[in-house]
Amino acid sequence: MDLIIRNGTIADGSGNPLFSADIGITGSRITAVGTLTESAQTEIDASGKIVSPGFIDPHTHFDAQLLWDGAAKPAIEHGVTTIVPGNCSLSLAPLKAEHRMKLVGMFNQIEEMPHKAFSEGVTWDWESFEEYITRIKKDLSINVAPLAGHSLLRLWVMGDAAMTRIADSGEVDKMCALLKDCISAGAVGLSTSFVDMDERLQPVPSRWASTEELDALCAVLGETKKLLQVVHEFYDIDLTLARVDQLAELSLKHDITTTLSPLFLNADNADGVAAIMARVDEQMARGARVWPQVQTRPIDISFSLEVPSLLFMRLPTWYALIRFGTKADVLDALNDPAQRAALTQEAGPMMPLWSALVVRRVQSDANAKLIGKTLAEIANARGNTPIDVMIDLSLEEDLDAHFLAASMGHNDVPAVGELLKHPNVMIGASDGGAHILSFSTYGDTGYLFSKFVRDSESLSIETAIRKITAEPAAIWGIQDRGQLVPGYIADITIFDPETIDRGAEHYVQDVPGDGYRYTRDAIGVSHVLIGGAIAFEKSVGYTEARTGQIV
Repeated sequence: MDLIIRNGTIADGSGNPLFSADIGITGSRITAVGTLTESAQTEIDASGKIVSPGFIDPHTHFDAQLLWDGAAKPAIEHGVTTIVPGNCSLSLAPLKAEHRMKLVGMFNQIEEMPHKAFSEGVTWDWESFEEYITRIKKDLSINVAPLAGHSLLRLWVMGDAAMTRIADSGEVDKMCALLKDCISAGAVGLSTSFVDMDERLQPVPSRWASTEELDALCAVLGETKKLLQVVHEFYDIDLTLARVDQLAELSLKHDITTTLSPLFLNADNADGVAAIMARVDEQMARGARVWPQVQTRPIDISFSLEVPSLLFMRLPTWYALIRFGTKADVLDALNDPAQRAALTQEAGPMMPLWSALVVRRVQSDANAKLIGKTLAEIANARGNTPIDVMIDLSLEEDLDAHFLAASMGHNDVPAVGELLKHPNVMIGASDGGAHILSFSTYGDTGYLFSKFVRDSESLSIETAIRKITAEPAAIWGIQDRGQLVPGYIADITIFDPETIDRGAEHYVQDVPGDGYRYTRDAIGVSHVLIGGAIAFEKSVGYTEARTGQIV
């Protein structure tokens, strides 16, 4: 054997009780589980730790990052061995040269990914899905199960008309043929969106699709046994119920699996989420496969007035200024008494949000003492309003003051725990790789084990591991992964169940052209193996192993 993991407590992914055993690995596969007396070239002592299948993250946007970072940092250090990019109708292929900037604009608007990350981190040397897959395979540490984006199929076939009308029958046929090509090249399914807007605040191309177009594409998914991912109208319960019914009919007609994300539990929508889950249960009982994705963590959004943030979407004047204006335009507006008064009035109804904002980051020594204070606290000391404090600090810091909106919903641990353990819920929707300048989109797995397994005991450790390993592997059709059994690929995570958690949010300097992103280090994960090789070891960090695959 090449590697043996000794003395671990095994959670094999099945949900069955934990047991003690060694695991032997030869090449990329598990060859033995039990008491092993022979020796191996490499041995890992897992005493006191859980040995689990590698975690699977079913909703990420690492599409661009994989071009300069084949490890999709920080995914692996959080125990994740397989990611699904290409969600929300957006993949990086198939993509003709004339639509590259259109796609960059959509990623910037929807996923808040900076333009400079593309201009300075991406060499555009592909068009087809197969060429893109060939490109990212060159330096791949993590496994990738990519989706083809519906908006990209429409742009390829229809050009600019994809953004203005439905497709005719000939164009639909071409999209179906193109989807087959993507699947042949490695796509595990199709992603579409019913809600997102492009950089001009117009519907993304997938929203122009007719029901006939979606039905035809789902027929291709049925023929090839692939999956449909959708972004549903999560802001409206009735529309979500209708979307669940539509997905159920598509699932039954074409014998496909469908998944919708995100399903987010807030204090004011608990009854609505219960109604959605009742409808999901009803459709699942009919034989349909409709999986809502629920993330584990609440939303923490950090922003400055220099970079567009989705936090301002409900404020059209603010959003238009920050989204379409230059830095000089923003500074001029905030310094102009009349424009400032109009902006302040528009933001007034959201006063509870502004009051609770925390100063996250400043540049000047004079304001450093304000870090960690709420705008309400500062406003009280200064004798003005939280909105005025936000504007004044932004001006004092040349727009480089950052504010944190912490725990925005999804923070009722018992209620979220009940939702996470529901048998018809998929744990996912991390959004890893997106919103890198607004908030850290990683730490979901650590949060799952710290909050919902260890603290609230909402889920057993066996159940939690099954729901992020064997279950998503089965749902997504990922072969030979998700369980610790002989013959399976050795994607393995070793962690301390008493300490596993997500670390504090901080900055790292590894984004091309922009310099930094928000991230959270993992706590308690000691080793991560991908394809039988150690990809991450806490004591040394990321290794040189490049055993990731397109799965």
